[in-house]
Amino acid sequence: MKERLLFLTALMLLPFLISAQTLSVKDYDSGKPIANVVVYSNDKKAYGQTDINGEIEFSSFKNTDSLVFQHPAYQSARYRKEKIEAQDYSIYLREKIIHMDEALIMINRWEQKKEEIPHQLISIHPESIALQNPQTAADLLAQSGQIFVQKSQLGGGSPMIRGFAANSVLIVVDGVRMNNAIFRSGNLQNVINLDPNVIGEAEVVFGPGSVIYGSDALGGVMDFHTRMPEFTESDKLAFNAEAMSRYSSANQEKTLHANVSLKGKRLSSLSSFTYSNFGDLRAGANRPESYPDFGKRYQYVIPAHNEDSLVRNPDVNVQAPSGYSQFNLMQKIRTKLSNKTELVYNFLYSTTSDIPRYDRLIVNNDEGLPEDAEWYYGPQDWMMHSLRLGLYQHTIWYDEAKLTTAFQTFEESRNDRGFGSDRLRTRTENVNAYTLNLDADKKLNENNQLFYGAELVYNTVASEAYRKNITSHEVTATATRYPDGGGNYLSAAAYLNYRWNFDPRFTLNTGLRYSYIKLNTQFEDKSFYDFPYDEIEVNTAALSGSAGLVYRPNSSWQLNLLLSSGFRAPNVDDVGKVFDSEPGNVVVPNPQLSSEYSYNLEIGTSKQLEDKLKLEATVFYSQLRDAMVRRNFSFNGQDSIMYDGELSRVQALVNAGQAYVYGMSINAVYQIFSAVSLQTSLNYTSGRDQEEDAALRHAAPLFGQTTLSYQKKKLKSSFIVRYNGGLSFDNLAPSEQNKPHLYTEDGALAWYTLNLIGSYQFNDHLLISGGLENILDKHYWPYSSGIAAPGRNLIVSLRAKF
Repeated sequence: MKERLLFLTALMLLPFLISAQTLSVKDYDSGKPIANVVVYSNDKKAYGQTDINGEIEFSSFKNTDSLVFQHPAYQSARYRKEKIEAQDYSIYLREKIIHMDEALIMINRWEQKKEEIPHQLISIHPESIALQNPQTAADLLAQSGQIFVQKSQLGGGSPMIRGFAANSVLIVVDGVRMNNAIFRSGNLQNVINLDPNVIGEAEVVFGPGSVIYGSDALGGVMDFHTRMPEFTESDKLAFNAEAMSRYSSANQEKTLHANVSLKGKRLSSLSSFTYSNFGDLRAGANRPESYPDFGKRYQYVIPAHNEDSLVRNPDVNVQAPSGYSQFNLMQKIRTKLSNKTELVYNFLYSTTSDIPRYDRLIVNNDEGLPEDAEWYYGPQDWMMHSLRLGLYQHTIWYDEAKLTTAFQTFEESRNDRGFGSDRLRTRTENVNAYTLNLDADKKLNENNQLFYGAELVYNTVASEAYRKNITSHEVTATATRYPDGGGNYLSAAAYLNYRWNFDPRFTLNTGLRYSYIKLNTQFEDKSFYDFPYDEIEVNTAALSGSAGLVYRPNSSWQLNLLLSSGFRAPNVDDVGKVFDSEPGNVVVPNPQLSSEYSYNLEIGTSKQLEDKLKLEATVFYSQLRDAMVRRNFSFNGQDSIMYDGELSRVQALVNAGQAYVYGMSINAVYQIFSAVSLQTSLNYTSGRDQEEDAALRHAAPLFGQTTLSYQKKKLKSSFIVRYNGGLSFDNLAPSEQNKPHLYTEDGALAWYTLNLIGSYQFNDHLLISGGLENILDKHYWPYSSGIAAPGRNLIVSLRAKF
């Protein structure tokens, strides 16, 4: 009787036991759950999809012989029922190294499928950042192999994209433009303000982006998204913490990072801080045979109040002084006001110590003595407060809309003192930047979608300067870098972008933007320079457009054609700066300066051969009209004026007519085996000023990298070859030829490096990574850089999660 009762009880409980059984789908390498995996039976009569925890009920598949598992980012798999049961209902999928249906956010501030986008673009994910271990956001971009980065000093990094750089490429952080009214046309280092440890994703779109982002987006747009606080599914508050420490031998880097997350159902927070200390950078010791002494640092100056000391450098490969430190903070708060409304507050702060301007400190006079005893940037401070309201509901006007307001402050200073002089000059700039953005999208039907928005930007600029006697501490006035009466910059714009899938194989993207810009600067003190005007005012407007066609002959092949225009309006730096561009030349204001325009043609293709090989290629041509370039000029009828006690040739930014840039990019990924892949990229750019028949400064030489990667379960490793072509001295831009101390007689030399990196995930809580860069200890200077690249560099990093 008991046996029969137990049997009946088990029979009654069996359906509940079966229904309670869940199937888990996880990443083969990390063991993390995979959401949105489509699971279906071999006869396709039963199907489902994994939830956010990577789980799906198994009961609906009880009568099937085998199951198929599919996800866009993972290799498809088929498992028989008995094997699933033998693996305790856990399935592991391998991530695809090659996949075409990648979703991106960058193009129109909203997520959009890559197969609908005609632009060339790249996306950098946190997993890549953790493996590569970049010291700064500039290094993060350079390690992609598709963006060239120049450095004037260790604390720097100026991205060059398609022959454009500095204020001709746009930096966007969480939807807010970082470019401000004093971003200069020379190399610009502000991207290092961003902390790579809090980047959730970085995306770069190549070519003009003025339709969505307005002025400055001539060469491309770098869009950085910081990590977003996450919500929980339950009412219980969750707590997470992460910590990271890193050491690099080339500059004795010591970095500490920590972040803390509090997650609720409707309210979440993410707090982060990072501190880095970088010592003087050691360059490679293996120099080219033709130039065995190039770049050696035999001596350097130790500044003193009474007398500057010129001391012998014990290691000629150590570039002293070049070290600095940096501190970053982030606080992000996210709340659900309702199921259809979200509010996100974001606070970002970055500051540095003094940063030595190494390219100026290695300049000697005719007597072989240093020109400067001191030349450094003061603390580079940046702070941003932003508040974003997100609306997610279907209305007659929008399906999704975002209203973003932001306030940024920038402070930077330049400090220099001649060797043996007792007068230290300090020039300080402060910028307040206010922005207001409205962005919305409306899906008209399955094949038609509108993206539209408006932007208001307002900047104020204050510039101060003084000289201080380092012995007596007496302070005297000196000329400011920008007009001493201050300046302001206003931009107002509206845009409309339209996407039309008029055929399953075709997508048309078109857009227009109208921008109005007004600028004003005031000159009050004319005791240093007798300016023939009291103020400069610029009023300009621009209409930008783009039209792109995407053709997909089949699911593995895509062809892109893009026509686009971009513009850059003069800012306070362009119009009002008085600054020595290089020894012997001085740049003066030009009240007649107007906007420059770019017209771009781009053709791209991508082809995927099964799941083994993916090829991408892009060719482009950009024509510049009324391009802003530096030219000889006159000031009060004189071609030379006294500047800092030296008779200097007067120059100014002018609209010099026409210039062109063209180039190509080739990228390939080949999955040799399931755990082994080969990836390569090659980039070529060339540009000329047609009026002067001279090379453009920011057109980098041929460069690229090839990576052999191995990835299996918890281990990731890559062997990377980075390479760069050379430029003869005669083919350098005129501004670069004026810096002979940065080049050899043969100009910029070609170079290559061998690098090995790897990581091992011990468990869900601990990751160790590191590498050996520049294994051969090559001595090389990236094009246009004022400091040699790191020599052999050992990197060790430890990341922990709690």
